[in-house]
Amino acid sequence: MLYKKLSELTDEERNKLIGRGGGDLADVQATVATILEDVKHNGDSALREYTKKFDGADIDVIEVSKEEIDEAIKCVDTEILEHLEFAAGNIKKFHEAQMPQKIWFIEVSPGIELGQKFTPLEIVGAYVPGGRASYPSTALMTIIPAKVAGVKDVVMCTPPGNDGKVNPLTLAAAKIAGADHVYKLGGVQAVAGMAYGTETVMKVDKIVGPGNVFVTSAKMQVRDMAEIDFPAGPSEVLIIADNSCNARMAASDMIAQAEHDPNAVSVVVTISEKLALDIKAEVLKQAEKTLRSEIVNTSLVNAAIIVADSMDECIDFSNEFAPEHLEIMVENDDEILEGIEHAGSIFVGNYAPVPVGDYASGTNHVLPTAGYARIYSGLNLAHFMKSASIQRISKQGLGTLKESVIALAEKEGLQAHADSVRTRFE
Repeated sequence: MLYKKLSELTDEERNKLIGRGGGDLADVQATVATILEDVKHNGDSALREYTKKFDGADIDVIEVSKEEIDEAIKCVDTEILEHLEFAAGNIKKFHEAQMPQKIWFIEVSPGIELGQKFTPLEIVGAYVPGGRASYPSTALMTIIPAKVAGVKDVVMCTPPGNDGKVNPLTLAAAKIAGADHVYKLGGVQAVAGMAYGTETVMKVDKIVGPGNVFVTSAKMQVRDMAEIDFPAGPSEVLIIADNSCNARMAASDMIAQAEHDPNAVSVVVTISEKLALDIKAEVLKQAEKTLRSEIVNTSLVNAAIIVADSMDECIDFSNEFAPEHLEIMVENDDEILEGIEHAGSIFVGNYAPVPVGDYASGTNHVLPTAGYARIYSGLNLAHFMKSASIQRISKQGLGTLKESVIALAEKEGLQAHADSVRTRFE
């Protein structure tokens, strides 16, 4: 775990933090391309082969039946189901608030009305990771916004265990969220199945959801067949803190991110050297007691606690880092919030830890990582909709445009464009 003053960071140390995860995609590109091509040409048989190879599961039937889902729900504790329902309700409310007016117009001048029409995508694929843990929360986060947007068919892919069954909690979440189809598929083969379509798997218009470097690479390679949300890899948090920050709380948030994945990144940037030392001591103390200690301790190699000279420097570093999750644990949080330009999701105050957004506050936890928050927004309703511009123009309105259109069209050498306007006045 790196502990250093911001001004003393070497170029190598700074580049490692800012450029985290950048080279991994290139390392797996060829392997991923081979799997994609195999599934594209061999369909379900290739899906079964790779599920056996990577998940250790024999799956004769790729789609999870309604009976399997109903049986799985019976295995889930009633109290947990209630918690899933509670989280689903908040997620639905938050995304409903993002719904645009489906058709709108403005009059730019007499006889000229311009507007937009929003329509949902028809078929969306949601990727829900498995492996080290089950992620029913990701099923809620990917499926509910799609359904709120009005997507007709939402399919979910998630890897099975070596017994060929999907985690019951994940299936329960899929049912609560409203998934139309669930497939026992993970990794690159799941992305390929959704992008190309197979005898069983529906071809989708867009693929959303997080995954490891192989899944991320696969998503980026199939964009000629299905659009994606954005690259989403190992989880990360950056905490901006001052003396009002509770060191124990900040440390627990670093540990919480670290337990996600050995490649997760946890960073604190603060103006207080004492706070930095207190947080470091707490992180080391808490890391000894955490259940997933092996993953946490591996991840903490990527962690950093940095001391800056001013809050402006903290803000600048955060914007350069462009974190997936940003926690603001300072006294005057409005001032810091105003200066933030690049972040996937922002958590304000000592009592707004990242896990509330991961599970139940209602905001979406599918977020850009590895600095992609500089150019991408986290998953939201707009990812499941498209818009078409509209122009409603009368003869009077065209009259005000006539001279400009004709002059510009002729200047570009497009005579027929000019004539299409002239014809309407002859």
